[in-house]
Amino acid sequence: MFFFFVGGLGQQVRQVLKSGAGKCIRCGSDADLVDYDKVLKLFFVPVWRWPGKDPVLYCRDCDLFLPQSLSPPPPPPTTTVDRFLRCRFCDRAVEPEFRFCPFCGSSL
Repeated sequence: MFFFFVGGLGQQVRQVLKSGAGKCIRCGSDADLVDYDKVLKLFFVPVWRWPGKDPVLYCRDCDLFLPQSLSPPPPPPTTTVDRFLRCRFCDRAVEPEFRFCPFCGSSL
């Protein structure tokens, strides 16, 4: 005689405390600071819930729960002067993430 147990332990968001509080380490999108519940499911039906210990960050895009300590620190504030670079050939403002000038195509 065989028995199959179809169930598991998961996490569910109970309440969003602060929207956009950090960044996801998996996909890089904004993550919310949330209170969460741990949920025991049996045949995909929630049977028992109990609250999690500390608030965590939750990414809605990739459905990842992560502690606040794993979130990368926010970038330092930048001014509009050092946010853009200047192309040495066409002298236009280019964002620092670009490796090539989008206007003239030269290497930065």
